Parts: sequence; C-alpha cells; structure tokens
Amino acid sequence: MNKNINFAVLLTLLFGLFGVTATAQLKKGDLIDGIAVVVGDEIILESDIEDQANYAKQQGADVSDKCEFVESIVSNKLLIYEAKRDTLIENRSAAIKETANQKYSQILGQFPDERTMLTTYKFRTSYEMKNAIEKIDADNYYGQMKYGRITEKADVTPNEVTDFFTTYKFQLPEVKDEVSLSQIVRYPKLTDAHKDEIIARLNKIKADILAGESFESQARIYSEDPGSAAKGGLYTNISKGKMVKPFEAAALNLQEGDLSDPVESDFGYHLIQLVKKSGKQYDARHILLKAEPNDEEIASAKKEMDSIRTLILDGKMTFKEAAFRFSDDKQTKFNAGILTSGEGSDKLEKLNLPPTISYQIAGLNKGDITEVFQDTVPQDRKVVSIIKVDEVIGAHQLDISTDYDRIKQMALNKKKNEMVEKWVKEKLPNIFISINDRYKDCKFKTDWRKVSASN
Repeated sequence: MNKNINFAVLLTLLFGLFGVTATAQLKKGDLIDGIAVVVGDEIILESDIEDQANYAKQQGADVSDKCEFVESIVSNKLLIYEAKRDTLIENRSAAIKETANQKYSQILGQFPDERTMLTTYKFRTSYEMKNAIEKIDADNYYGQMKYGRITEKADVTPNEVTDFFTTYKFQLPEVKDEVSLSQIVRYPKLTDAHKDEIIARLNKIKADILAGESFESQARIYSEDPGSAAKGGLYTNISKGKMVKPFEAAALNLQEGDLSDPVESDFGYHLIQLVKKSGKQYDARHILLKAEPNDEEIASAKKEMDSIRTLILDGKMTFKEAAFRFSDDKQTKFNAGILTSGEGSDKLEKLNLPPTISYQIAGLNKGDITEVFQDTVPQDRKVVSIIKVDEVIGAHQLDISTDYDRIKQMALNKKKNEMVEKWVKEKLPNIFISINDRYKDCKFKTDWRKVSASN
C-alpha cells in the first residue's frame, strides 16, 4: 500500500552522481562470504553485494560492471551512514521491514511457486531474499533522504539554464516519441446481492473462528491479500495513518483479541482482529475478500462510461469536467484526468506506456478519445476507462525553446550532484572506510583506499 524508490532508479542516480569510471572487471568464480566494505559502522558483506546485484538485475538495473556496482554501494553507504546520524531523518526500520515482507509476497504472486521465484532471483531461502529486499529498501530510504537534505536548497537561475544548454546541447539526449494523456476511470459497482454474498462469506469465516478455528489458519486459506495471507493475515507495527481509513477505524475500535464485523474499503471487505495496541502503533490480522466485479457488473460500468464519452463528444461537457465529476481515480480526477510519469511530467514516452494503454491509443491523433475499454490497475482491481490524447510529440533533439522545463531539471540535477560530490569530499577525511583487497584492481573515481589509509 506504499510506494518505494526502485533500486534500479537509485543506481542510475548514483552512477550519474559520482561519475563512476571503474573499468576493471572481477574474475568469475564462487565468492567466499566476508566483509567487503566498511563505511563508518556500516558493514557490507560479499553476500550483500551478490544478493543486491541479483535483485537489482531482476528489477532492470545494469550491474554488469562489478567495480561500478560496488562503488555505487560504497557511495550510497556513505550517505546512509550520515543519514542514520542525522536526527532530522526519521528512523523507519520497522516500516521498511514490514514493506519488505509485503514486496516479497507480491513478487511471489508473479511465480507459480516459491522455489521458482528463489531460483530466478538466485536466493537459497526466503529469509535471504526478504533480508536483501529489506536492506535495499533501507539503503534507498536513508540514501535518498540524505541526498535530499544535502540538496534541499539547490536552485538554478534562467541564466544558469541557458549556460547549461549552451555547454551541453550537443551531448543532450534525443527525446523519444511522447504523448500527453488524460483519463477517466470507473470502478464497476457491485450489486447489493453480490455484496451480501461476500459479507455472508466473511460472517461464516468469523463464526468458524468464534467456534474454535484459528484466525491465522483461516487467513491462510481464505484471505486474498498477497501481502499478509501467507503470514496468517498479520501486519505488525502499523503506524496510525498507514492503512486505509475504514480498516484503521475498525481496528482501533476493537479490544485486543476481538473480531470486527465485515468492513468495506477500496480493497474489498475485511474481517479484522486487533492483536496488540501500543502507543501510536498496533498489530492486526485481517482476512480480505476482494470486491471482484462479475461480467454483468463490468458491462454495466462500460455502459455508464460510454454515456460519459458521448456527453464529451457531443460537447455537453469537457473531458476535464467529466474527469472531476465521474472519475474514480483519486490521483487524476482533480487534475483534469492528466496522467503523469514517476517524475511528475505530463509527457509520457510511448515505449514506457502500459501495454493496454499503448494498444488503445495506437493510431489516434491529438484530441481523439479511445473507445471504452477494460483494464486492471494495481491491487489487481478491474476498471473501465477512456483516454484522451492531449498531445502527440515526435522524437526530437532537446531545444531550450521547446523543452525549457526539461533542460532546467537537468541543470538542477547537475548542480545537486556537484553539491553532493563536494559534501562527500568534505566528509571523507573524518569517516573510516575500508575496502577488501578483492577490489584492488578496480579503478574508482574516488580514491577510497587513500582515504582509508589516512584514518
């Protein structure tokens, strides 16, 4: 239910940040585990490097150059070491551990069985993989938070943007084919009879638990929540505000050990048991039955959406007005339905569009609206949608007259990277750093061993 920074993105940031030029490649062979790097009191094991490389590779990161990968980890560890000593950065260890368990379950759901998943990711046990995910997420969180603290006052003037473009215009990348899109999304509504059927199933499960069945075993059998079913429905160290409001309100109104009545949320219907409450945190188990619409309910939603589309095409309502009035997608309905990238841009590369959207807009021009189509959004929720093509932008070389905002962001990123490089150089003499001789042939940009020797 939370979003975390992808490790591949972090690696890209760090490679660009420190200008890594490591060229020596390590010889292939089995690694004997041991300490690879020490940064302050942060220890990196050889197995940590292998585990993180395997996981990062599966997430799309390029880790073919082992030296380059190791320097990125050392650089990030320096940020992490300082972040953990920074009292203005929140310690989120418990939340990160819980999220890692959820991610593990979500990844598992993409494979036929656990053994296949572990083999694909090259882990021997589930513990190893969960531990690797937790370490990566923790490193990402603390590294990004410290990076943000160092660069929070960075800014660029129009003259600096112009100077940046003049200096680097022949090195700037070509913009690939892009589009700007707006959407209206509708969640098919369940009929009262269908809702009653789901609620009756949960009430039967509740009766069985009250009659002696354990909540944990019933959750393993019936719950449709991939993040907790394998753990008997258990979520631990839940901070207030983390879960959806209906879930939290029901859980916190229970006494420890008590069961709720069926509770409806955006995810479906829950049966909740409060396990423990302590201060601002609590542990709870739940059994989720998803509110999965049937064919009849989907057809009804498509009919409603087709009527909305007709209103727009007939000029009785703008797409923006219809998105605000009818869309069920909370992220876009208040923004004219505009879709944005992870970086917040409304210009989306065609190659990166989800397959369903890419197929629906194929051949459309500016101002065209797709037919009503069915799609599946995160949490495997079925929706019906229409999409308007707001702009079609052909591939072109970046130019300051048409791509000012994009070039400004590049100039700002360069300034931020320079600020962090300066910060690293200032910190290095006062931080103990040791790198195993296994990496003695690596040509790092930063002379970590010289720094280490002086400590």
